[in-house]
Amino acid sequence: MPTIGAVVALAAGTLVSLAPAAHAAAGATLPFTSVEAESATTTGTRIGPDYTQGTLASEASGRQAVRLGSGQRVEFTVPRAANAVNLSYSVPDGQSGTLNVYVNGTRIGRTLPVTSKYSYVDTGWIAGARTHHFFDDARLLLGRNVQAGDKVAFESTGTQVTVDVADFEQVAGAAAQPAGSVSVVSKGADPSGSGDSTQAFRDAIAAAQGGVVWIPPGDYRLTSSLGGVRDVTLQGAGNWYSVVHTSRFIDQTGSAGAVHIKDFAVVGEVTERVDSSPDNFVNGSLGPNSSVSGMWIQHLKCGFWLTGNNDNLVVENNRVLDTTADGLNLNGSAKGVRVRNNFLRNQGDDSLAMWSLYAPDTDSSFENNTISQPNLANGIAIYGGTDLTVRGNLVSDTNALGSGIAISNQKFADPFSPLAGTITVDGNTLVRTGAVNPNWNHPMGALRVDSYDSAINATVSITNTTITDSPYGAFEFVSGGGQGYPVRNVTVNGATVRGTGTVVVQAEAQGAATFRNVTASSVGAAGVYNCPYPANSGPFTLTDGGGNSGWSSTWSDCSTWPRPGQGTPDPDPGRNLAKGRPATATGSQDVYTPGKAVDGDAGSYWESANNAFPQSWTADLGSSYAVRRLVLKLPPSPAWGARTQTVTVLGSTDGSAWSTVAGSQGYRFDPATGNTATVSLPAGTNLRYLRLSVSANTGWPAAQFSEVEAYLGS
Repeated sequence: MPTIGAVVALAAGTLVSLAPAAHAAAGATLPFTSVEAESATTTGTRIGPDYTQGTLASEASGRQAVRLGSGQRVEFTVPRAANAVNLSYSVPDGQSGTLNVYVNGTRIGRTLPVTSKYSYVDTGWIAGARTHHFFDDARLLLGRNVQAGDKVAFESTGTQVTVDVADFEQVAGAAAQPAGSVSVVSKGADPSGSGDSTQAFRDAIAAAQGGVVWIPPGDYRLTSSLGGVRDVTLQGAGNWYSVVHTSRFIDQTGSAGAVHIKDFAVVGEVTERVDSSPDNFVNGSLGPNSSVSGMWIQHLKCGFWLTGNNDNLVVENNRVLDTTADGLNLNGSAKGVRVRNNFLRNQGDDSLAMWSLYAPDTDSSFENNTISQPNLANGIAIYGGTDLTVRGNLVSDTNALGSGIAISNQKFADPFSPLAGTITVDGNTLVRTGAVNPNWNHPMGALRVDSYDSAINATVSITNTTITDSPYGAFEFVSGGGQGYPVRNVTVNGATVRGTGTVVVQAEAQGAATFRNVTASSVGAAGVYNCPYPANSGPFTLTDGGGNSGWSSTWSDCSTWPRPGQGTPDPDPGRNLAKGRPATATGSQDVYTPGKAVDGDAGSYWESANNAFPQSWTADLGSSYAVRRLVLKLPPSPAWGARTQTVTVLGSTDGSAWSTVAGSQGYRFDPATGNTATVSLPAGTNLRYLRLSVSANTGWPAAQFSEVEAYLGS
């Protein structure tokens, strides 16, 4: 049995890692738990799943989200003790607003501001880019403690808001000032954020050489960057308490090092991507033996753009959110750098990258990071370098121009140092990663090895990988520049591939790779696509090292690209299309929630709000189907007296435009005949979203269904 990486599951809408005993869980250990909006109770509309570049759902976590109109809400079940929440959301371009916040049904005195200010980024100079970066994050201390099982709801007050995911966190109290430290306030910094604190920060740094600069709780505004930072610790009271507002925090080409930055937030005002501007948290060098930890970094171009001497730098336990370009880029000459246990969301380029420009990055690693929703490039990218490691990371939901992980000789500029030595890619989990590259007009795999500008001659060892629900291929070998450079010396050992849209191996370059202990299930089209480009460049040889299963077939036509699911027959055409699908309703009574009508248990049921007809129940079938028959059920117990419910059936392909499929009609439910009713739908019906509108019930003043079943056959 091969050693495999962590399995990622969506349990009750909460992203969790399930680690086999043989291998540690992938991703960071985080101080919060994320809950997907599509798993929550809502009066809004679920959107997605969608993988189309430029759509809102395609950039969402899980490729789904919940759209709220004025007065609509989404209610999360709190997964853990918490006193704070961070919300990922989107509002239409040019709009801002607020969300009301409710705890266990009671509105609290705080609201959550939402804005499009930092979203809708255009980078026309990047080939294949479209308007992107639709989501943003906003955080709130609730002012009270909530426990697991409590309810926290967000309600739109007028602006349309699309809610993606909520991060629930128990934030510790503010830390105390370390003894002997120099407070920036003592040097004149203004914790109200009104005054310019730049000089106060500079003076505190100068006074604290070899010691600690203390940033007390408050908001501090800097109008220009800090330079000459060396041999000092910059420390805050916690990243929810000490907040520095600046778009350029440290900008310096070199430093003697020993710079330690920790436990505060830096929040910028970057609304577009301007590559000539150093709008970064750190731009340049912190010097050798430095560290950055416990930081909240948001609304900048890049979190870290690192050049010069950053030897032995450690970057750990940080959050990097909503950058218009990279989260972190080791831009050549990095030695012994460790980037570990960080959380990155909504980057406008590679979330984590090593780019060996001017000199190779060497002996450096990205380990146990969690990356979500890079929207114009890769989750993790290694562009050249020597003896580098990518280990134990969790990457999800990449968008256009990006794989989950890319190991590449794409140089972008010279002088460039190609991949050399051993590149170790171990224990990573990739979820819904890979996308169509609009410049190639075909897909990029979840894990890509790319001889873009030169042959890959390094040893590339890919071990203990889990790839789940890739919309296209799992492992891709390509010469992305179109010159046909070979990909050599690759070994893939120990991988689990589940639900790949097209193929397990997408080979488009000459070269060779050995596969051992690679198992696949639910493969969309074929096991292998082996069509090197250019056609006369030479073959790609796949060596079976043993222990492989589930992907032995080969796509036979190199003149066409396999489409997702093309090789898989429709599973069980007689199945109930609604079972287990997301369900919502205009209202629910107590514990009788909409999901009870699609849980496969005729003994449980949904009941709408009482005495409030009409009421509606809606299910997302996931794809459009030619539904021909509905079976509506109530619990079969004789305790349920016979009754008639008046039902109208509506359908939609997009969740927005609805049409009547079957007009208002009374349907009789009688325990003597199973308490079921059948609704026949007309030929030509094609719907993804199914809605039942109930205007009357002779047995109870509410709409009631224990099961709603949808079938293709009449």
